[in-house]
Amino acid sequence: MATLSFWEARAAVLNRLKDAPLPPIETVQLAAADGRILAETIRADRDLPPADRSLRDGFAIRAADAPGELTVVGEVRAGEPAIHAVGPGEAVEIMTGAPLPEGADAVVMVEHVTRAGNRIRVDRAVSPGEHRTPRGAEARAGDALLEAGLRLGYCEVAVLATVGRSEVRVYKKPRVAIVPTGDEVVELSDRPVDHQVRNSNAWSLAAQVRQAGGEPVPVGIARDNHASTRELVERSLECDLVLLSGGVSAGKYDIVESVVASLGAEFYFDRVLIQPGQPAVFGRVRNTYFFGLPGNPASTMVTFEIFARAALERLAGLREPRLPLTLARLSRPFRHKPGLTRFLPAVLAANGLEVSPVEWKGSGDVPALARANCYLVAQPDKEAWEAGELITVLLR
Repeated sequence: MATLSFWEARAAVLNRLKDAPLPPIETVQLAAADGRILAETIRADRDLPPADRSLRDGFAIRAADAPGELTVVGEVRAGEPAIHAVGPGEAVEIMTGAPLPEGADAVVMVEHVTRAGNRIRVDRAVSPGEHRTPRGAEARAGDALLEAGLRLGYCEVAVLATVGRSEVRVYKKPRVAIVPTGDEVVELSDRPVDHQVRNSNAWSLAAQVRQAGGEPVPVGIARDNHASTRELVERSLECDLVLLSGGVSAGKYDIVESVVASLGAEFYFDRVLIQPGQPAVFGRVRNTYFFGLPGNPASTMVTFEIFARAALERLAGLREPRLPLTLARLSRPFRHKPGLTRFLPAVLAANGLEVSPVEWKGSGDVPALARANCYLVAQPDKEAWEAGELITVLLR
């Protein structure tokens, strides 16, 4: 099987899942909608705004009357109807968000008038429509505001509330089986000896699955033998996606590929030119997609973020899975050996403009990963970056 570049492997995942069937639909309360994938079109239930609206505190006037002196004939606040019409030479004091009175076609800001009693003076010309939002300028009744396939965030929740939706139809969360492998892996309740490691990958993957919109299903630890691994893989195929961690390298006891092959697996890639995570595997068994993620913690975390997350989001109904990449300037010089795309722990400054690599001891260094808040992405065709030079960053 050909070894793929990072972008080729990601494209393979997206292309394979582009026609994945949509999940079942359920209805949730608005309070529980954040982070869910929308399963219906949301339309405006009335014009937005429903009336001509002031954008500023000031005075509603006829633009043709400025500059000049005007008589204030009333006041309108946000949340009350405009009961005073504006005639020639008249003005109505108005607050931000209040409806424009009949006859007014502009708002002059309070800072731009001089007032004495019920008289104001406007010393500048005012254009028709100034500081005014016309009725329906944001949307007309019946307009589509949100389309199915979007992840609901705080802006989308605001739209739902604006149109009076106290509940919304969303796609059910995909169930994701998590199968760590290895004789050295023990549960958190066990006291490990020096040659054993606690089962951190199952817990970190569960957190990543939840963040991506899935429901994690821990299946158990597969031991380094064919029978144990096959049993847990077969049990996992009841889920929508299977994540195995470990057992995908070239060692004598790395048996994941042979086990899934014995179940009739179709493989799409089993090696990618990245670090960490080079022996990552992606395929399908009995219509269920699976990933074999390398077992070192950084390898597991990175390969989930750059590959498995996209598959999970497609299975969750998300229309366009995206990789959160940005650019930042290096705080110090950086070098790596070309040939691989490397994802290395780093800290993005609070201003979002500068990134600093984190010193670490390799892909098993969990404390270093916790000190980081992003991954520095070193491209395979470049060897060195100077301090202050832009480099790609994968947000976390």
